[in-house]
Amino acid sequence: MAKEDNFEEVIADADDGEPTAYAEIKMGGGWYMAISLERSERYDKEYVEISKERAGKKRSRFNLSPKHTRVLGEALIKFADENNLDNLGGDEKE
Repeated sequence: MAKEDNFEEVIADADDGEPTAYAEIKMGGGWYMAISLERSERYDKEYVEISKERAGKKRSRFNLSPKHTRVLGEALIKFADENNLDNLGGDEKE
């Protein structure tokens, strides 16, 4: 049973002043998983960036094509359901 919802949606402003999609998931120990919609200046295409952040600095990141975002989300939900990983609080029963 989950104690709290650790997901927070935030609307952030990009450098050009346009709002951009951004969400954070609290992970514990000051770590956040940040999900944002970014644009590549080099290729002029959008991508979804999933990063692990602490103290405002990105430690690792993964870039994903926007067309695969829903498939990844549904695969994560299916994986969690099949492996009984619905416990957000971390108090697992042994």
